[in-house]
Amino acid sequence: MIAREYSEPERMKYAILGGDSSSVAEKLESYTGTVGWGYLRAHWRNGVLLFVDASLALAEVGAAIAGNDVARVEGWLRAGDLVKIGDLHAAQWEESAVEFEALVVSPFVLCRPLSA
Repeated sequence: MIAREYSEPERMKYAILGGDSSSVAEKLESYTGTVGWGYLRAHWRNGVLLFVDASLALAEVGAAIAGNDVARVEGWLRAGDLVKIGDLHAAQWEESAVEFEALVVSPFVLCRPLSA
């Protein structure tokens, strides 16, 4: 066996991604959009799709999740303002052309149906 000299690996350079000086709000906005159920289906199947009540701003919930604000998120869950999407809603949306406002806050996807 040949012994190899260990040297500190060169630090990775993140010039493109690491230089991002945008605020949390700007980052959240860039991951917000309007999508159909077809986009959300896989996230529902993976158990990471959450419904956000219309009384809350999607960006506010996203910021709380991104900032690990456990107290606020748990409060919304207890109040029913933030709910994991269940089979009943998924089946209903499977047969409709409803569009959703959605926000990706990895690993979660927040959504709510848009009014017609």
